[in-house]
Amino acid sequence: MGMVRLVAAALALLWAGAASAQTYPNRPIRLVVPFAPGGNLDIMARTVAEPMSKRLGQTVVVENRAGAGGVIGAEAVSAATPDGYTIAAVSTGTLLVSPRLVAKTPYAADNFAAVGMISVTPMLLAVPAASRFADYRALAAFLRDNPGKLSVGHAGNGSTNHIALMRLQAVANMQFTVIPYRGSGPALNDLIAGQIDAIMDQVSSSLPHVRGGKSRALAVTTATRVADLPDVPTLAELGLTGFEAVTAVGLVAPANTPPTVIATLNAALNAALTDPAVAKRIAELGASPRPMLPEGFAAYVKAEADAIEPLFKAGVLKPE
Repeated sequence: MGMVRLVAAALALLWAGAASAQTYPNRPIRLVVPFAPGGNLDIMARTVAEPMSKRLGQTVVVENRAGAGGVIGAEAVSAATPDGYTIAAVSTGTLLVSPRLVAKTPYAADNFAAVGMISVTPMLLAVPAASRFADYRALAAFLRDNPGKLSVGHAGNGSTNHIALMRLQAVANMQFTVIPYRGSGPALNDLIAGQIDAIMDQVSSSLPHVRGGKSRALAVTTATRVADLPDVPTLAELGLTGFEAVTAVGLVAPANTPPTVIATLNAALNAALTDPAVAKRIAELGASPRPMLPEGFAAYVKAEADAIEPLFKAGVLKPE
């Protein structure tokens, strides 16, 4: 009799879960950004949140939970109920690197289900407008004679900004004093205030400051020049042959979120990204919208994991 009741209870839970998936969503969805406001992830999440809300018929509420290079917010989402009502905007750094830079790894990429990619954004190396360094070559020459004498900020340990900066140090044989922040926003504030000498940042969050004359871009990290910064050379042009680093941003949900819920979220995200107004807004931020199926984003994350692993093996990235 006890076994019968157990089976009946299990079936009731399954039916309840199926019914819930069929009526999803029936309340607001929380979209966690694991960095402070004003950075690339925050900007991209807010760009798609409203059009996704319209498609889903429920409000997508953006919540910033910054700290530890994105680990605090991402860990909270990995442990959330897998019902589609708590999701996260992440970069591959948040998924693959940040959790391995703390003493006890709190999550791994397979603790999440891919929803879809939002955008791909180039990065840049920038200095304050009043900086003594007129260009990248002047900065590089100074560092050759004064290793470690320049402070360079980034969005947080394990972020794609951090990874790009570590790669730049290794490839260019430079040594910076590297300053991690709780997102690009706080790092940009200190850059503009002259508290740090330079920043490695996404074009999307830095572009308004470059256009406004508050900072100056010395180089971009893409293989070709960025359309919004046509006069700024690539690092490859400046002698770092083959250097390329971009930030891919996407949405994830906790692992074991029902496939029907993932499909609903993916359809809403892709509809937002193919909306001409949204695509125009993302392009204005110096990024490219990248609608794709969950499987495509999952495959991208796997490829990035394979590319990043040598940095850990070489000790370029390691727990603090």
